[in-house]
Amino acid sequence: MLVELRAENYAVIDHAIASFGPGLNLLTGETGAGKSILVDALALLMGGKASSEVVRHGAERAVVSCVFESTPGAEKILEENGIDADGAEIILRREILATGKGRVFVNNQPATVAVLRQLAPELALVHAQSESLSSFDPAQQRTLLDRFAGISTDAVAEAYAGWRAAAEKLDDLERGEQDRLRMVDLWSYQRNEIEQARLVAGEEEALETEKHVLANAEKLFAAAMSAYDQLYEGGASAEVSLRAALRNVEELARYDARFEASAQQLESARAVVGDVSDSLRDYAERINASPERLAEIEDRLALLDRLKRKYGRTVTEVIAFGEDVARKLAEVEDRDEILRRLRADLAATASAYRIAAAELTAARKAAAAKLAKQAESQINSLAMKARFEVAVRSSAEGTGSREATGFREGTGFSPHLGGHEAGGALAPEEYSGWTAHGWDQIEFLIATNPGEPLNPLTEIASGGEMSRVLLALKVAVEETSSKTRKRNPTPRTLVFDEIDIGIGGRAAEAVGQKLKALGRGQQILCVTHLPQIAAFADQHFLIDKHEDRGRTKTRITLLDRDASTREVARMLSGAKVTEASLQHAAQMIAASR
Repeated sequence: MLVELRAENYAVIDHAIASFGPGLNLLTGETGAGKSILVDALALLMGGKASSEVVRHGAERAVVSCVFESTPGAEKILEENGIDADGAEIILRREILATGKGRVFVNNQPATVAVLRQLAPELALVHAQSESLSSFDPAQQRTLLDRFAGISTDAVAEAYAGWRAAAEKLDDLERGEQDRLRMVDLWSYQRNEIEQARLVAGEEEALETEKHVLANAEKLFAAAMSAYDQLYEGGASAEVSLRAALRNVEELARYDARFEASAQQLESARAVVGDVSDSLRDYAERINASPERLAEIEDRLALLDRLKRKYGRTVTEVIAFGEDVARKLAEVEDRDEILRRLRADLAATASAYRIAAAELTAARKAAAAKLAKQAESQINSLAMKARFEVAVRSSAEGTGSREATGFREGTGFSPHLGGHEAGGALAPEEYSGWTAHGWDQIEFLIATNPGEPLNPLTEIASGGEMSRVLLALKVAVEETSSKTRKRNPTPRTLVFDEIDIGIGGRAAEAVGQKLKALGRGQQILCVTHLPQIAAFADQHFLIDKHEDRGRTKTRITLLDRDASTREVARMLSGAKVTEASLQHAAQMIAASR
């Protein structure tokens, strides 16, 4: 949910803050007050294109920012982009300089516009009058249909991952075959060099320790024996002193029991000194000042260092490099067997994907007819006379080529399979359009006037028509998903700018009712000029302009019930609010409740 939106030096806005709530948030005001400017500011925060023209005259920069409630999906996107999450909220900020340059911050950390675009589907869908409808692309249409039917793509995604992994292995082997053959001699040399070294993980640390001891053998022997003499062997050693002191304390303990504990402590100290002395003597005896062993260790360390410079930062990495080279050589040597196995894996995973994708297509086609019927009914209740269809086309139909199916998404990955060799490999064209979401292209088609052909929804010229169609679709989806209890657990913010263009009367009231119904499950922001819609507001904001020190400024005010009634009355009667218009406004608001 959008919690707060701020704009500073943005177009005619000097400084404005709006705190939004759940349900239906309606923005009203005179034409030119800046209502759509706020929607455009939010679109910028969703990754829209920026221009220096939005910077308020005389200012160095425009700043727009907002606060959204966080979602698990948004937190995952932040983690993938190296951005720290900030509790239960996500803070977006965008600065546009008068020079045309700009900066983006997410949770007060530098980010990019690309990150905003990744976050947008998780946070808000903004349909502004000025946008290009790119926010309602084929991926969004597919998501809407799947949500309507409660369809999960997990099975297809799992099958796709298996097929993709098998295809990449086969592609990697065949595409690089010539290069691999040229590399055989080098790989053989590298494998032999590493194998002959007989590397052991962790040996470098042990050798360094032993080298350090051997290089300082005389010092270590002298230090150990000196400590041994001082503790135990010498005439004035600690052990001799402790033994003498112990005899005296034991004599005291014969007459005074208070010294019995002291005698025990001295006896323990003698035992500790004895143990340490034995350890020092044994250590000194084990020291072998062998120049031959030292030279052997230095040669071994030099070999390890040379191998690390060539094959890895550590001995463990060198061992791993050798194993990888050995695997590549084995693949070259066993090419035919490996190819047979990889083709078999590819055929099996492709078959599994086809089954899962075909089941998904069938479910989508069944749901498409139902969604089209419900959406058409909802659309025509909003002062339109339209025909609406949901087309589901898959790469399993026709030739499967990209041109024939018109796929607009997916990776386009087509493994190089070395022609049509035996072993069950498929022609690359058969894979065109395969994605983790299935092989379907979902396209919403509409004819907004009788007698016109069906065309893609995104080619509708009127922004107001597009807003109403999108509203009708959302209502149809939400009503159905609510009944089947398959609702999306993460409500998003939906923004409609001037959804009421070209309608009035009962159609306007129907739009208000639908916005209200949609607001029960999702947060709605809507700019409207119609009192029939404004009466349904859960939160009503007035956008107005005023003059301050010779400059025009835009102001955002959250209206209480009385002020909301007066604003609806103004929308009914114009500049002069009458008692009759106030009563009418109050009746409309009461009826909407």
